[in-house]
Amino acid sequence: MTKKQRQTLDKIFEKPDRSDIPWATIEALLVALGAEISEGSGSRVRIALNDIRAVFHRPHPERVTNKGAIKSVRRFLQEAGVRP
Repeated sequence: MTKKQRQTLDKIFEKPDRSDIPWATIEALLVALGAEISEGSGSRVRIALNDIRAVFHRPHPERVTNKGAIKSVRRFLQEAGVRP
């Protein structure tokens, strides 16, 4: 995991929730953690990590992720056994 990916992980678990994390950096973090990412229909993205599966929506037209999506990503990472 690179320094930037480590910083992204720390931002995801930060309180209060952030709303300024670009989705591309979250995807890069997930890939570094060993997640399998596949495209769904529209802006959907299917992610599998440590036998845990989730579907997220890429933010558009913005590039940054909102607080609700950050909470969902945090919950997904916790269920997959990832800790900051």
